[in-house]
Amino acid sequence: MEGWSFLTNHGRVLLCIADDPGVRLRDIAARVGITERSAFGIVSDLAAAGYAVKQKDGRRNRYQIQAHLPLPEPTSHQLAIGEVLALLSDASVGTQLTGGSQPEASSPPMPTTESGGSGA
Repeated sequence: MEGWSFLTNHGRVLLCIADDPGVRLRDIAARVGITERSAFGIVSDLAAAGYAVKQKDGRRNRYQIQAHLPLPEPTSHQLAIGEVLALLSDASVGTQLTGGSQPEASSPPMPTTESGGSGA
C-alpha cells in the first residue's frame, strides 16, 4: 500500500537510533526515506521530549534511548518506549537502551546498557 506506513517517521527514526546509537543523520534520512533536514528535526523532537539523549563523541554524535519513558499516546501510558522498540526490532537492540526505574515485579525486566555515547 503506497503512501501509508504503520509507524510515523518519529517511530522509524527512533528504531534507527536504537539499532545504531552512532548513526549519522544522513544515514537516518536514507533509511527512513526523508531529508537530512527532516531527520535533524525529528531527532531534535525526540531529544526535546526526552526519549533520546545526544552526546558528542569526537566529531560525531551518539544517542541513548530512554527506554523507561512511557509512550506519548494518552491511551498507552502503561507501556514504556523500550517495550515497544523491543517488539519492533531485533532482540540485540535491547542492549542499546537505557532503563531508568525498574518495571514492576509482574513485568519482565527492561534491558539496560550504559553506552559511552550520547542521545538524540
